[in-house]
Amino acid sequence: MNSIKSAFKIIYNITKSILIFLYNMICRIIKIIFEKLRFSISFKLTITYAFMFLIAFLFMGTGALISFRYYIKNGSHGDYTVLLSNVIFILGIISLIAIIMLGSRASKKFLSPVKNMNETVKEISINDLGRRIDVKGSKNELKDLAKTFNAMLDRIQNSVEQQNQFISDASHELRTPISVIQGYANLLDRWGKDDRSVLEESIASIKSESENMKELVEKLLFLARGDKNTQRVEKENFKLNELIDELIKETRLIDKDHIIESDYNDEIDIRADRKLMKEALRIFIDNSIKYTPSGGTVKLDSYLKDNAAIIVVSDTGIGISEEDIPHIFDRFYRADKSRTKSSGGTGLGLSIARWIIGRHSGKIDIWSQVDIGTVIKITIPIFKI
Repeated sequence: MNSIKSAFKIIYNITKSILIFLYNMICRIIKIIFEKLRFSISFKLTITYAFMFLIAFLFMGTGALISFRYYIKNGSHGDYTVLLSNVIFILGIISLIAIIMLGSRASKKFLSPVKNMNETVKEISINDLGRRIDVKGSKNELKDLAKTFNAMLDRIQNSVEQQNQFISDASHELRTPISVIQGYANLLDRWGKDDRSVLEESIASIKSESENMKELVEKLLFLARGDKNTQRVEKENFKLNELIDELIKETRLIDKDHIIESDYNDEIDIRADRKLMKEALRIFIDNSIKYTPSGGTVKLDSYLKDNAAIIVVSDTGIGISEEDIPHIFDRFYRADKSRTKSSGGTGLGLSIARWIIGRHSGKIDIWSQVDIGTVIKITIPIFKI
């Protein structure tokens, strides 16, 4: 008796588990269907057309049964296949017309947001990029499309604003040397013919401002080519430690006011554009020298770690405030009064350096503290040569 009860109990538990599993599966399927009906236009259209086809099929089947019943009841002597064919044909035409009408209305209802999206898109222009497509309401494919389109507009608007700001800043930077050159040209026209000191001062200033303007234009062209992805990057195999030694030697020759040193310089084989890498490192070194008082130290080190070349440029200069660090790579950005045009530079060097490091799949990390110094860590992945 106990064995029978145990068997019934096992069967009961198994049956209960199966029923619970089936119940959960059915609930899950119903939930998925409702979610699809709520969130998916394609699923709604599929269900709608399937439902209309089912109604048409039942309509035609009912008509066939009625015609068969009529044929049997009245004992018609005609060919039943002809009667059935006529009934199915007429009902098929009626069903087709009904499907077309109902399907058209359903499609218009489900796709009505497309009309609103189309009208909004037509109203968006380069002068009015602030408009966005409405994404309120239930989520579906069109809502996802609207969100994607709005995200694209955000990127376009941000790009246009950056371009406008870039043009404005470039115009402002070019206006200063042009005004200086124009001023000295007028001075030469008035007094330079008779006063040699005025002549020499004017020529020296015009040459200096011309060089500054040439440097600015070259950097602007470099960044413009970088934005268009037309700036050439010619990668080659070379030893990074030799480039570091070369930079240290050249820097010591041109700068006698600072201590230029290197504590470690590992032998590293790297594949990169040697000219561009040298330009980027030169920019970091020049910035360190520019903002380090005379007698201060500028270090350039390199070492190999985790299959990456690590280059560290550090100085004992005036440092950068914490709120300025995220913006130092912005074009024409200058952190404070000590970093103005009077100290030289155009505010584009670090932007160029970031672009160069980025094109080599590199990363730049910065630590700085005011009146203590700055440490710039550059990480360049080493690919198999």
